[in-house]
Parts: sequence; C-alpha cells; structure tokens
Amino acid sequence: MRLVASLLIALTGCGRYDDFTLPPKARSPGKALPDWRERPAPVMSFGSPGSWDYVDALNPSVLLHQGKFWNFYSGFDGKVWHTGVATSQDGIHWDKRGKILSPDPASWEGGYIAANGSALHVGEEWWYWYQAGDPPRIGLARSRDGLHWEKLPASVLETGPRGGWDERGVADPYVVRIGGWYYMYFLGQDRARRQRLGLARSRDGVEWWKLRANPILELGELGSFDELGLGEPAIWESQDRYWMLYTGRSVGERRRMSLAQSRDGVNWERVPIVIAGSRPWNHAVVCDATVLVEREQLRIWFGGGDVPHPAENIHGQIGYAELRIRSQ
Repeated sequence: MRLVASLLIALTGCGRYDDFTLPPKARSPGKALPDWRERPAPVMSFGSPGSWDYVDALNPSVLLHQGKFWNFYSGFDGKVWHTGVATSQDGIHWDKRGKILSPDPASWEGGYIAANGSALHVGEEWWYWYQAGDPPRIGLARSRDGLHWEKLPASVLETGPRGGWDERGVADPYVVRIGGWYYMYFLGQDRARRQRLGLARSRDGVEWWKLRANPILELGELGSFDELGLGEPAIWESQDRYWMLYTGRSVGERRRMSLAQSRDGVNWERVPIVIAGSRPWNHAVVCDATVLVEREQLRIWFGGGDVPHPAENIHGQIGYAELRIRSQ
C-alpha cells in the first residue's frame, strides 16, 4: 500500500525538496592516486544489422546476483533507444538475452527513449530507473526475473521549476541504497542547455525528494574536459569515503570521464585525472560508467565510441576496466 500511496503522490507532479547528506564518513577526503587500466577491446559490441542495438550499445548497469553478472544496457537502432539485458559468468564474456524495454509513444515516455538507466535488486525484484520523455524525466520499471518488466504509469522524478537548474530535463539516473535510503544521482539541464549533476533521496524508490542545494557539481573551467556539460554519474563507497566517476563534455563534443571524492555525498572534490579513450574504438568518447567494488579493486564497465557526439551514432560499444585508488 505504501508503494501505491507514493505513486499517487508522484502523479501530482509536486516538487519536493529537502536538506540532507549521505551518512557522513569519518575520514575527510585527501589526496587520491588513481590507476585506470582498461582492456584493449570492448567486451560487448553493437548488434547485427536490423537488430534493436545495431547502431550503439552503451549505458551499462551491471550487478552481480547469485553468482551471475547482469548487464542492463541501452541500445540504439538508429531511431529509438531501448533497454536490453545480457548475462555473464565473469563480467567479460556476455550472452545477450534480448530487449526488455522500449518507449511507449502513447504514454508520458514519448517515442524516443526508455533507457540510460540504473538497476538494483530489491527484495525479490529487479528495479530499473530509466530516462524517457521530452523533456526527459525518470521512470521506474520492475521485474521478478530480469527479463519481463512492468513500468509504473508515471515518471517518478520530474523536471524542476521554471528557471531552475533542471527545468529542461532530468536524466542519467544512478541509484544506490545506503542506510535505509535510496539515493539518486542524476543530470539536470537548464534552459541554457547547461548540464550539471544533482541528488535526490527516497525511502521507497518512488517518492523522491531533491536536495535543496542542487546542483552538487558544476561545469568545469573554460578549456577543461567538462566545460560544456556533466552527466552519467556512478557512485560507490570505499576507503571510508564516497567516490564518483562522471562524464564530461568538451568543445567538439568529445566525452571523457573523471573522478571526484566526498565525505558526505553532497560536497564533492574533483580528483585531477581525465580518463580518455586510448584505442581506436573509444578514442572520441568514454562515458557511462557502472561500478562494482571487490575489496580494494573496482570493476568498471563503460561506454565508448569513435565518433564525437553528445548522445548517439558513435558506434557505441561497452568496455571494461579496473581501477585502483591509493589514498594519502
């Protein structure tokens, strides 16, 4: 009943704001020395001609469940973005299981995208927060088996008020669960098309309260790798602090990633590293990270492409890297 009541509140479209942080860490951020090592070839490519992911395969959201890796990823067929799923025993060799979500033109989603999402396993279900609509908003779908899905009838995170930092769109959700709360990091776009990062939290994954102090990370300085926009945050905990991998857009629409650290998940300090593609398949775009923590090693799946573009038609493929961070 709580889920139904929360959905009815969400359907009203009322904005909800609050002041909060993630549970504070005892250790303040110090100097971080990251070591990024990627496999030379992608671990998942786009599909065969005519398939739902024929043009691009990007935006992985990878989870380890009962000894198997699940990858809920986005595929572009040249006109529409869909979500599909693949499974793996080792996180490197993937078996594509097919398309699971497509946009519904008769609903709030429109006909362009139902993808670019974030998955969690909640109780006996899979939950997947995804981007759809024009302007983009965030919806939620649920599944018992990871293959057959039911969408909630309305978006769960709406755009912000007139003149706000997220007035023209909310997108790129990345959801983590910490201490009885769901925390969603997301992209917000204003009327000047500036894209920055924000935070919301929820008790049930449906009714969300945005941080009143949003955005939490601003554009980079003129001439930096992220001077035109930020997006696609990935969040995790290790070494008694919070970490974020995020994508930045520069002049010419090249996309690269960088790292930030925080004591409370709200106030972030950039780490001076730019992760750029080093291979022909990802020399123009590196983006869309998802992270699994295994002791001191971080397993990263990410998107890459050889055509500079902010969204699609980049020959998108999914790569794999391992990240170690030494702290001082």
